[in-house]
Amino acid sequence: MSQGLIVVDVQNDFCEGGSVPVKGGARIAAAIADLVERSAGREYRYVVATRDHHIDPGGHFSQTPDFQDSFPVHCVAGDEGADFHPHFAPVVTDGKVHAVLFKGAHSASKSGFEGADAEGTPLADWLRSRGVEKVDVVGIATDHCVRATALDAVAAGFRTRVRLDYSVGVAPDTTAAALNDFRRAGIAVSGKVPAPE
Repeated sequence: MSQGLIVVDVQNDFCEGGSVPVKGGARIAAAIADLVERSAGREYRYVVATRDHHIDPGGHFSQTPDFQDSFPVHCVAGDEGADFHPHFAPVVTDGKVHAVLFKGAHSASKSGFEGADAEGTPLADWLRSRGVEKVDVVGIATDHCVRATALDAVAAGFRTRVRLDYSVGVAPDTTAAALNDFRRAGIAVSGKVPAPE
């Protein structure tokens, strides 16, 4: 059974100093880079990374965001905030990440399964065409885009696990709710929620 790793939104705007920062984002970016260095081509036959890539996402951008469906402007296509974090970017440029999936050009698109690669291939099709049946999901944030990606992965028929030691959430209550969602959906969970910094 071929296994893949889905790295979710390890981008500047979601790390410290970004427009929608998640505390611990930079640390997780470095940890994920190390995981990819150690396991690409071994534990994980394929590694893919998702990127928020907003052009005109409508109500997803708001001057008065609710931080559930609407957020401050972030990850605008072509802006530095949309780039992969410097801790993670080298494993992308070194070719250890096999595909980058862009999502949210004209919508909120929290899930990586709403994204497509540069040729327009959706994530589920990209994985299936390479025989991937099992995926691990990591990244930013556990209670938002990691949650949505993992739930869509299992709904699409992939055996799915979220690795908490390589993910970071926005808040304890929403992260706890996400963990309950994972368990109800039959998503495996490994590791522990990182301690607050």
